[in-house]
Amino acid sequence: MRKYIIKRVLLSVLILFFVGFIIYCLMRCLPTSYIEQMARQRSMQPGSKSFEEWMAQLSATYGMDKGLILGYFGWLGNVVRGNFGDSWYFTVPVVEKFHDTVWLSFVMGFISFFFELIIAIPLGIIAATKQYSKTDYTVSIIALAGISLPTFFFASLLKLVFAVKFKWFDLYGLVGRMYDQLTPMGQLLDKANHLVLPIVTLVVCSMGGLMRYTRTNMLEVLNADYIRTARAKGLSERRVIYHHAFRNTLIPIVTIIGGTLPGLFSGALITETLYSLPGIGFTSYTAMRSGDIPFSMFYMVFLAILTLTGNLLADILYAVVDPRVRIS
Repeated sequence: MRKYIIKRVLLSVLILFFVGFIIYCLMRCLPTSYIEQMARQRSMQPGSKSFEEWMAQLSATYGMDKGLILGYFGWLGNVVRGNFGDSWYFTVPVVEKFHDTVWLSFVMGFISFFFELIIAIPLGIIAATKQYSKTDYTVSIIALAGISLPTFFFASLLKLVFAVKFKWFDLYGLVGRMYDQLTPMGQLLDKANHLVLPIVTLVVCSMGGLMRYTRTNMLEVLNADYIRTARAKGLSERRVIYHHAFRNTLIPIVTIIGGTLPGLFSGALITETLYSLPGIGFTSYTAMRSGDIPFSMFYMVFLAILTLTGNLLADILYAVVDPRVRIS
């Protein structure tokens, strides 16, 4: 296992090197350029230099006058030394801006993922064990509704009902108008109150796929020969389902769970935008739209690292949930 992990880590480093280069090339090819915006604004000032002169000066200042390969190795050399640069658009260090926004998205993503697991997987198992019953049809309808509902529509519906009609929650924002006058516990509860509707939106719009996936895999396992053998031996139905069948159903589900690690930190762009939450999803979108290469590079490479880590964890978990899988 140790040799396998070391090989996978070394391979991940190599993959990350080329992924970083591809991301850097894409960032350099963005249709919007922050440097061009700055050069255009400064060239329009009275008595200023021309746009071309400002472009040459700013490109040299930010290292954009180099080619793709030299520019990437220059960026990589700074990263190795722990220097991720300053955000062009937000005018603060990249790590500082990332730290200020990512934890809100992580809290939302983690809570919504937790509720997604405890709701979707049990409902998928129940639907599979009661195939073609009213329960199965009800669960299937709920799953299809969650898959089909557009995020912006469901979020707007929640805001209309619970914020406008009942006035239980605020329409947008992370804190209320009286936030500064509250006690520390009151401030925590105020933030929690503002996160209820966004988390409900994320859970409802994401659990449908996992519910259907669990049901499909559970049905496939329940029709296997060894399940019929277990029942023929006189084992209780509960032991057959939750000890034999469910453990084998976990194998494909582990793949999904391992792939959710980047999603916990990537943010939810549409949800954060609709509820005016300063999360990493909306922040990264703003940075890319403005041509902020330092922040966008850090964000994309960070997600690439999480993706490789999630795949490695999924491979290791295979051996945990399935005794037949062993890595030598």
